[in-house]
Formats: sequence, C-alpha cells, structure tokens
Amino acid sequence: MNPNHLSITALAFAVLAGFFFTLETAIFLFFGALMVGANGLLDALDGKVARLQASESKRGDFVDHVFDRYADVFILAGVALGSHCSVFVGLFAIIGVMLASYMGTQAQALGLRREYRGILGRADRLALLILIPIVQFALMSLDVGIGEDLVGYSLVGWMMLYFGIAGNVTAVQRAHLIWKSLP
Repeated sequence: MNPNHLSITALAFAVLAGFFFTLETAIFLFFGALMVGANGLLDALDGKVARLQASESKRGDFVDHVFDRYADVFILAGVALGSHCSVFVGLFAIIGVMLASYMGTQAQALGLRREYRGILGRADRLALLILIPIVQFALMSLDVGIGEDLVGYSLVGWMMLYFGIAGNVTAVQRAHLIWKSLP
C-alpha cells in the first residue's frame, strides 16, 4: 500500500468527521468521533508504512504535515459550525491548534528538531475529539440533562474552549523553547 494513499484516505475521514459534526442530530456526534478515530489511525499508519517500505521522503513528510493541518481545520470547523459549540469558541480553538502546530514546525524551519512539547499535542486532541463527542452523545441519548448545558456550554463546547486555551498556551510554550534553543 502506498503511504500517500493512506494520507489521502485519512484526510477524507477528517472531512467526513467535520461534516458529521455540523449535523444537529446527536447520533452524528458518534459518527464524527468514529471518523476522527479512522483519521488518527490512518495518519499513524502512513509514516509506519513508509518506514517499513523504506520509502520515507521529505515530500512524504511534507504531505503528511499539510494533510494533518487540513484535517485539523476540517474537523474543528465542523464542530465550530455545528450546534454543540459557538462559532467564536470554535474559531478560538482553530487558532490555538494552528499556532501550536506552526510553532512545532517553525523549529524545524530554523534548523532545529521539530518541537512537540507543550500541554496540547495532536494525539491529545484526537483522543479528546473521539471521547468527548461520544460521551456527549451518550448523555444526550440518556437525556440526563447535562449533555447540552454544563454551565453554559455543552461538553463539546468545553472541549473546544480547552483547545483554544491549551493550544495558545502550547504555542507560547513552544515559542519560548525554540527561542531558548536559538544561538
């Protein structure tokens, strides 16, 4: 299997996740979470397959990073445009995630090792984007009253607010670490 095909398929699952998150019916939170899981699994496999096939390349790494950022935007924009999060909070989350990712790759652009440290990494985001929508779906299905309003936000809304705060803090952490590493 071609690793680039895995990357393309992972991106397609991210688009589907974003689409499902825009839909109002609670079951689509579950389907969106499944698509995020498929995206994450295939994204993890593309690099492994490239290494096993001895076909690693700078182009493949570039494609992987570009597709990861598009996947982040498609998924988070889907949540932001859905009924479980305000657009403002969603935009804040997208900004935080994009800046954290940018800082990680900026280190590489300056000749340093890519910077992965900080309080919010991609694996953490994917895990939360799988878990939280499923929990919110379950709570909404059980009609226990806290699925959609937990101190003014849904669980998914709180997750996105966390992404905004933690993403921006991570960006600042990474910028500080990079600054200290520069001659």
